[in-house]
Amino acid sequence: MEISLADLWDAYPDELLVCEAQFRGFGRRQSFAGPCMTVKAHEDHRALMSLAATPGQGRVMLVDAGGSLRVASMGDRIAAAAAANGWAGAVIHGAIRDTAGIDAIDFGVKALGTTARRGELAIGGLVGVPLSFAGLAVKPGDWVYADRDAVAASVRELRLPKA
Repeated sequence: MEISLADLWDAYPDELLVCEAQFRGFGRRQSFAGPCMTVKAHEDHRALMSLAATPGQGRVMLVDAGGSLRVASMGDRIAAAAAANGWAGAVIHGAIRDTAGIDAIDFGVKALGTTARRGELAIGGLVGVPLSFAGLAVKPGDWVYADRDAVAASVRELRLPKA
């Protein structure tokens, strides 16, 4: 399903929160949407790795990594596990790595940038908590949308009227 956030904004300007951060797109899915599950983890990929191993049921992983570009929150193995378990995509407010591998997967990833580093320290992370970054305020279960232009969120599913 192709999503146009510009069209969604035009139809729901009072309900759609558009993220103010500029994301790069990775993976074979250029657009994706679904209810989200949240992760707050600064420079530690372990919480996201555990979540990727659970049934995604078409949901989107929304990760607040504090905007860090120093250490990757996701690599190709986490993306492959998430895709295999039915996650629609991931939005990472931080960095990823292994982008050539991620680009080969039928999965969508939006991230601020890339790095070669992975987290070595078990800092910890929280799953299923409210997140707030770059103009978004999101709770688990809120809808997250991503296309080539932007990332956005809404407290409910928004659908474009049929033409």
